[in-house]
Amino acid sequence: MPINYEKKVELMTPLKNLKSFNAIKDKADAVYFGVEAFNMRMFSDNFKLDELSKIVRNCHDNNILAYLTTNIIVYENEFDLLNTVLDKAVEAEIDAVIIHDIGVIEVVKKKGLPFHVSTQANISNSQTAKFYENLGADRLILARELSLEQIKEIKNEIQKAEIETFVHGAQCTSVSGRCYFSAEICGSQEYSANRGRCVQPCRRSWRVYDEQSNDFLYDGVFFINSKDLCMIEHIPKLIEAKIDAFKIEGRMRDPIYIEETTACYKEAIDAYYNNTFTPEKVRMWLDRLNKVYNRGFSTGFYFGLPKGSEIQRELDGNISDYKKVEIGKVLSYFPDKKAAKILLSKGKLQLNDEVFIIGTHTDTYLAQKITSIQIKQKKNLTETPLVRTKKDRITVGILVDDAVKKNDKIFKLEVNK
Repeated sequence: MPINYEKKVELMTPLKNLKSFNAIKDKADAVYFGVEAFNMRMFSDNFKLDELSKIVRNCHDNNILAYLTTNIIVYENEFDLLNTVLDKAVEAEIDAVIIHDIGVIEVVKKKGLPFHVSTQANISNSQTAKFYENLGADRLILARELSLEQIKEIKNEIQKAEIETFVHGAQCTSVSGRCYFSAEICGSQEYSANRGRCVQPCRRSWRVYDEQSNDFLYDGVFFINSKDLCMIEHIPKLIEAKIDAFKIEGRMRDPIYIEETTACYKEAIDAYYNNTFTPEKVRMWLDRLNKVYNRGFSTGFYFGLPKGSEIQRELDGNISDYKKVEIGKVLSYFPDKKAAKILLSKGKLQLNDEVFIIGTHTDTYLAQKITSIQIKQKKNLTETPLVRTKKDRITVGILVDDAVKKNDKIFKLEVNK
């Protein structure tokens, strides 16, 4: 039986942009995101600094906590800009900033901002945890290289600070992301992982030659391409370890991934607390997680050092059996009817299909089940004709659950043959 743990664990979701927010606004407890400076995902969309108040307000209106990532290494000439960012965070009433630079912690404390210590700080023992707790940290995001038993030991030794761990998403080969491989390959600190600009050379195939044995140890193999973390089947163990917050990685991922991973982990957490967590549900969640972007799944360091089997050696990038296929776009939206006229330019639609309507230059994100199909005056159709070429393109009327905009694109997840 589940233990009686009075405070429900927090589910924390990454935001790439407002489309991502629209995908999870009824699912997440908290979100984390960056602006155009000082975060570890500088190649992500990120938000403009003048958008900060808007996104925090949107979060709070939906009972979601908002955390700002400002967790890169900061240099002497950057404190004026840092102060500008942090002042905006104060003005926006951000719930916490995620940081690890000691100098930045001092600045944040003077401004009265709540702060979480990033996994970049590599908190791996209780003495380090107590150090940051005594500095005033509200939460400690522990090093990814800890086992579940080590996490429990640290949790038992601290008094006030919460702890947070990653439960799903990409894993860095290096210790908590503290890696200089990218900077070395590119010949520039501009592409340092510690500055949020990693080009991910670890995801490439490599030829590694051993001069002593006069042989290739690896010849065209993705030998440091870590599989993704996936802890959904172990959610009960993590909750019972009294971890306060579960973090999903993915600020570079699209909103379909962010919505599905958030939904699965929310369902798993809820199932634990209402005592309905079953192996059958775990299989269902794993099936759904396998449909969106992944490199294969691993349990990371939670149950011991990762083995060679937890490296995806054969393939680069997404190994899902499904791919996102663009099938059309929105031509117009009729708010009084909650309907849209779309141009179907590829494939076909059937009743009960799920499509994803995503804006290119808008914030639209809508996962929509097809409940009606109309072509010209023909209503109550069960499917459309198959569209193979431009000449076959057809205009279709569908009902939609929320507003969409002209030229929003329409996608389906299809089996990757």
